[in-house]
Amino acid sequence: MFRILVADKLGDVGLERLNQVQDATYDSKTDLAKEELLEIIPEYDALIVRSGTKVDADVLKAGKNLKLVGRAGIGVDNIDVKAATLRGIIVMNTPQANAIATAEQTMALILAASRFTAVAHASLKAGEWRRSDFTGWQLYRKTLGIVGFGRIGRLVAQRAQAFGMEVLAYDPFVSEEVGHDLGVTLVDLDDLLAQADYITLHTVLTPETEHMINAEVIRQMKDGVILINTARGKLIDEQALAEALQRGQVRAAGVDVYSNEPPADNPLIGLSNVVHTPHLGATTAEAQRDVAIQIVDQVMDALRGTDFRNTVNMPFHAGPDFATTRPYMELAEKLGILQSALSASRIRRVEIEVRGETVDRLVKPVAAALLKGLLQRSLAESVNYINAPILAEEDGMSISQTKGMSVADYPNLISCRVYWHEGQRLLAGAIFGSGPRIVQVDDYHLEAKPDGVVLVMQNRDVPGVIGQVGTILAAYDVNIGEWRMGRHEPGGEALSFINLDSELPPPVLQALEKIPAVTGVKLVNL
Repeated sequence: MFRILVADKLGDVGLERLNQVQDATYDSKTDLAKEELLEIIPEYDALIVRSGTKVDADVLKAGKNLKLVGRAGIGVDNIDVKAATLRGIIVMNTPQANAIATAEQTMALILAASRFTAVAHASLKAGEWRRSDFTGWQLYRKTLGIVGFGRIGRLVAQRAQAFGMEVLAYDPFVSEEVGHDLGVTLVDLDDLLAQADYITLHTVLTPETEHMINAEVIRQMKDGVILINTARGKLIDEQALAEALQRGQVRAAGVDVYSNEPPADNPLIGLSNVVHTPHLGATTAEAQRDVAIQIVDQVMDALRGTDFRNTVNMPFHAGPDFATTRPYMELAEKLGILQSALSASRIRRVEIEVRGETVDRLVKPVAAALLKGLLQRSLAESVNYINAPILAEEDGMSISQTKGMSVADYPNLISCRVYWHEGQRLLAGAIFGSGPRIVQVDDYHLEAKPDGVVLVMQNRDVPGVIGQVGTILAAYDVNIGEWRMGRHEPGGEALSFINLDSELPPPVLQALEKIPAVTGVKLVNL
């Protein structure tokens, strides 16, 4: 039974969904002090937060059973993602749920900043009639510059185009083809700053993007630009923006987010040419409902291991097709376990090859799973898909992709060769209709089932070996489930995979090693 802590306010529909879950219980405890959170977090498998709870390295370290942190929303800057990754803790968000709400809030601020909506309202409410003081600017034929062209940025572009705006976008991770398909011109940041009448921010907060809008950048903008921020407050040097607003270089601003929330002594608060809202981008009834449902469903799927949607620290993309990916990852993990068990000393180098129409696109997830299998016997700490690549690097293990490794001819083949001091071994596996199979071990070809308790035995191919092995196993009441053998030639060397129906008592290995024709035997739990 999984235990989940909801540490920030979650919509009632999300809590009701948790009530319906059969394999988990939850506690909703909001506004916890850090000391309180540290005290109780060891009890939980999953933590659901919004922006209020700070999930720092101390909290993650205290979460002895913590498997994932679910952020009900987009931004994860309140979560130490690096520390979570090192500890193998999944971090996920819900980027789709409030994208439309945030895009609409962006347009609301653009319009309000252009038409003096807030100050005109306050003036009229005070009994004044000052129409000439509130002459605004229309959006038609103006240029909007979007910094960060992800999901929200693209939704904003669509809405701005409906107003007849020309749209430029800056995003180093988005191709020009994507912009072309949406009628948006992708440009460098310098060009965007110089051309845009309006600039709106939709990028994530990282050490590189913090204060990306500063005094120097503002000086590159057109005089009279209008700046909108519904992303993260720390993207802007607020003092520099306040000074630009006061001298008129920036005509107006629409601000929904702040470097500290709630804002205290913020230089933007109180300026007449700034429209403020208290972080309302995602605050619609529909967005709150959707984000609550999505984070609960994602958390439960991840805890069950059936799907890993919207993870921000997976070393590979885990999307809707994870059900197709998973069998190949499980096969790769077993290849890794087997390689680790059969190696004579510490593995230092790994080569991997994937071949086939389905598996060709799965290099990253297959590699992560292979590393997980390789490391879990040698490292005392918990190893999973999240931290395996980092732990492998820290352990001095290198991994590379290669071609032409295996001569086995199977569709969707995974091959890996590992190297240790003065030794190496090649393993290859494939997915059959009946399940995963090991199809090659060095020069031996076979179709062995990588499951359960397995004896891997090498012997001279002479009469009587199978009988002697069977007799010894029978003497200890151990039944053979399946025996697969590969050999080079009759009378040469043979390699056997012997699947057993039960664990093997310690004396059995010693008895098997005493068979004259047996040259090596290993017990592996797969």
